[in-house]
Amino acid sequence: MSTPGSNPPPVQTSAPVSSPQPRRSAWAVPVTCMVIVLILVLGALYVFKSCRDLPGDTLTKAAKLASQAGETLERVAAAFKQGTITTTFTSYATTLKGSQFLQIATVSQDEIFTQTNESSLAYGYIPLPDLIIEARAPVAYTYYLDLNDNWEFTIQDGVIYVLAPDIKYNRPSVDVSRLTYEVKKDSHFRSTSKAMQDLKDSITWMTLQKAKANIGLARETGRKQTEEFVQNWLSKQFADGKNYPVKVRFRSEPPPASGPSLPQKQG
Repeated sequence: MSTPGSNPPPVQTSAPVSSPQPRRSAWAVPVTCMVIVLILVLGALYVFKSCRDLPGDTLTKAAKLASQAGETLERVAAAFKQGTITTTFTSYATTLKGSQFLQIATVSQDEIFTQTNESSLAYGYIPLPDLIIEARAPVAYTYYLDLNDNWEFTIQDGVIYVLAPDIKYNRPSVDVSRLTYEVKKDSHFRSTSKAMQDLKDSITWMTLQKAKANIGLARETGRKQTEEFVQNWLSKQFADGKNYPVKVRFRSEPPPASGPSLPQKQG
């Protein structure tokens, strides 16, 4: 205890104590080096194995693709053996066209319709002058096949023969905007207006007769269109469809000199 007037005792200060530094483990560096070396070795082994297996994998995949190609080349023949080709074609064609008819040809002609009125008096002993009236107009004749009719397919010598339904035709379309009438030979003994009306009434009947007569004119165009349609269907439906040419015969036609006389259903 200090007395008044005496000097205070010196204050002792202690030196700061530093915290101990952590000691580095002696095994950390070797282990890290071993891990890096192991990763490099495994990576090298993987690259080597991939390079070694690549030719084998490629050959395996190529063999698999070849096997699949071989299977697809038999699809058309398999469809014939299963008896499904006709059903599949009809279903496809009806869906694609959105109707039951396949339009195959259109024939446009400028038609001349002639009405000749002959008459006589005294029970045929006194002939009267003829009355001749003509009508002219462009007419379009459209021909089609019924997709729901009987279609038959057969395959022979790598060719698909199609027995298609007979060609049918729509009601002819007369371009009434260009329809003209002309009196070629007049007669004072008969009514020209009545003869004109008779001609107008008979135009529809005459165009139907002409449509029937024009089937032969439309047949070859229709045959080509039908063959192309069936060929496109084969190409889309079967992987090997393009390998089979198509020959079409309409039902009313006589059988060709070569090829099957009548397609037989496969089943």
